Formats: sequence, structure tokens, C-alpha cells
Amino acid sequence: MNSLKNYQKTEKYPVYYPAFINLKNKKTVVVGGGDIAERKVLSLLKAEADVTVISPVITKRLEKKASDGKIIHISRKYRKGDIKNYFLVIAATDDREVNERIAKEAKCLVNVVDTPQLCNFIVPSIVKRGHLTIAISTGGISPAMSRTIRKEIEAHYKKEFQQFLKSLKLIRGKAFKHIRDNKKRTEFLKYAGSKTILALLRNKGCKTTINVLKNKFDKYCGNR
Repeated sequence: MNSLKNYQKTEKYPVYYPAFINLKNKKTVVVGGGDIAERKVLSLLKAEADVTVISPVITKRLEKKASDGKIIHISRKYRKGDIKNYFLVIAATDDREVNERIAKEAKCLVNVVDTPQLCNFIVPSIVKRGHLTIAISTGGISPAMSRTIRKEIEAHYKKEFQQFLKSLKLIRGKAFKHIRDNKKRTEFLKYAGSKTILALLRNKGCKTTINVLKNKFDKYCGNR
């Protein structure tokens, strides 16, 4: 018990600043070519980043991405200077020494898989429903707990949220165009994101909720 107390006193975790980063057309590099590296590459491609992979061997799926021109593959081991001109670096090799070298040499955003003490940013567990993104993190203390919490949240925010936000995006655009009075427009947009609408979406579904919003929109526009 005493050893645990001593460990708790000496083990320190950084306080992270939560942020969503726009990686569109940004130069990113993943060092490593296995299954974990593949997942990292796919998430970077979803963010519309320019992705380079450095590894002598890569997965079949990454080979296909490379042959389709979706990523650049440098087919060799990591060398000093490889990460010099990149905005973001992910070290995903199975060689701890190489990962440590990458972390030390990086002058940019760097993430070393499963080694938070070598990172200057960590990747949270994600719930994604179209435009809705919920990020969960324990600050590197327990990725397993983050995954458990993510599964709980997934059960509360199902796929109807994806369609709802897609429709809400259009309604919001129309509100800025057609509801001229700033106060009324603000009231409408607050209502569109209120607990009332959230409860309606969960209990009645997307179609009914959108119809309610459209009726409310018409009233604010003076159409009724």
C-alpha cells in the first residue's frame, strides 16, 4: 500500500488543452506500417490531411492507398531528418528506441502510440455521428476507461443525430438568411439546440423533430 502511495505522489501527468485541429492539406507523417499505423493513417485521411508513411513493410490496405495515390509510401526504415518539414508526426513502430528518437527529434506535433510521456499531444477516444464529434480522454491515465465511457456515450447518441445535424445545418443557414431580427434569430437557434429538441429527437426520432423545427422556423419568419 505504501509503495502505491509513493507511486501516486511521484507519477505526474500533464494537463492537456483540448482542441480540434484542422488538418486539411497539412503535411503529416506516420512512421510504421502495421495495423495501428493503418488506423492512424485512415483517421488522418478522413481529416483530409496529406499523409506520408515511412516503413519498409505496410499493410495491404495501406498498399492500396499508396497505389491509388491517397498516401505517399517511403519504403524504408526511419532516418534522422525524415520528419523535419511535417506539421504532425505519429510514431507507430514496434521499436521503442526508434519511437523515442522520433519524439526527441520532432519540432512539431508528435504522438507516440501508447507512450503518452513521449507525446506533446494525445488522441482521445471518439464518438462520431456525422457533424457531431465527442472526444473522451483520461489524460493518458487509462485509455481502457476512455473506451468504456465512449461505448456508454455511443448508446445515448445514436445515428439519428447524424441526420438531424445534417438537416439542422440547412435550417441554420436559412435562419441567418430569413430571420432578420437578431434577437429572434438567436432565440430560434437556442431552441434548435435545446434540451427540448434533444429529448424530442431521442423519443420521437429525426423526422418528427425536424418538422417541429420547421414549424417553429416558419413562425419566426412570420409565415404563420
